[in-house]
Amino acid sequence: MEDAFRIAAVWLALAVAASILAYHLRISMALVEICVGVAAGFAVERFFGAGALGADVDWLRFLAATGAVLLTFLAGAELEPAVLRTKWKEVTVVGLVGFLAPFLGCAAAVRYLLGWDPRASWLAGVALSTTSMAVVYAVMLETGFNKTGFGKGILGACFINDLGTVLALGLIFAPFTFKTLVFLVVSTAVIAALPFLTNLLTRKYGYRTAAIRTKWVLLVLFGLGALALWSGSEAVLPAYIAGMVLAGAAAQDEHWVRRLRTLTIGLLTPFYFLRAGSLVSLPTIVSGLWIFVVLLAAKVASKIFGLYPVVGIFRAERKERWYYTLLMSTGLTFGTISALYGLSNGIVSRGQYSFLVAAVIASAVIPTMIANFWFLPHHLLRERVVPDEELPGLESPPGGAPGNGKGGLNEE
Repeated sequence: MEDAFRIAAVWLALAVAASILAYHLRISMALVEICVGVAAGFAVERFFGAGALGADVDWLRFLAATGAVLLTFLAGAELEPAVLRTKWKEVTVVGLVGFLAPFLGCAAAVRYLLGWDPRASWLAGVALSTTSMAVVYAVMLETGFNKTGFGKGILGACFINDLGTVLALGLIFAPFTFKTLVFLVVSTAVIAALPFLTNLLTRKYGYRTAAIRTKWVLLVLFGLGALALWSGSEAVLPAYIAGMVLAGAAAQDEHWVRRLRTLTIGLLTPFYFLRAGSLVSLPTIVSGLWIFVVLLAAKVASKIFGLYPVVGIFRAERKERWYYTLLMSTGLTFGTISALYGLSNGIVSRGQYSFLVAAVIASAVIPTMIANFWFLPHHLLRERVVPDEELPGLESPPGGAPGNGKGGLNEE
């Protein structure tokens, strides 16, 4: 138990340092946590040996996975069905192109430029085709775009993009089995009944029994997550869909959503983002830097060349187009999951896995930093982009950091 508290204290110290750096540098906290994780992982391994940071301890991996699940659930809860219905064409087209362009482009680049075998090349295409829902949603919260039609459109496109990644991984490498069928049937039944059961529990026990709705949602997410992992899928996929079906209820109780964000952002996601960064081996990357550059360039270039013209159909303003495209160029959760799947099943080697993970994590940092520094469309935060929706609380906090809007990451 002493080791658990010691490791937790070290990781939360890194989280606090990352938060302070993010405030002064005016960079997304999620991205700073990833960078701090990379630096901490390198320093600790160099001076104290491999494993000293505790990134592979079971309880820490569980907290990190829980952070990814809850953050994905909250992202889904931001997507009101009414908004998605009005943006279905944008979300579908941008999401599909956001998946297909890097999937095909990166697979070809890896096969013909790096000489990887066909299975490893397709796996690389899958891993590099993703868009990071965790990073994009964290940025949406910090900037306040989660309350705008612009931000909701990006989140919806991210979902379609990552859904394409999950389906490609399953169809190419994981044949449909009886477990897959059980997962689909049970998940469909549970998610279909979720709004009714949640409203029933809230009406009967809400506001009288301590946080029963939060406990109920966690029960559903953990249960579906366990079923997804048992079937060979990933826990974050049912979490996103569960968030979407509860979006209407979440919109009616902003106070509950804010408390759930505090739990997620304050405790859980630092473990997820810091751990993601700590898994990168800097010596491996330096020894084969050109491989890393090819992978990163293939992902970002294929995303930009594929998405920028398509986004232009729906967003004419230059900054909006670039911001949308660059955020869709990020990758993290499903990218690292796909790479780990390839390593666990012998599709890629450990060296190939390291380069893929490094490229995925770099894609979470570099495009988002460029987007926030040079293409942030401030004007959308002052406009009513969703009918009858107001955007309160956008004034900047002391120090000039961008305002979060209602329910941002800095709100306790």
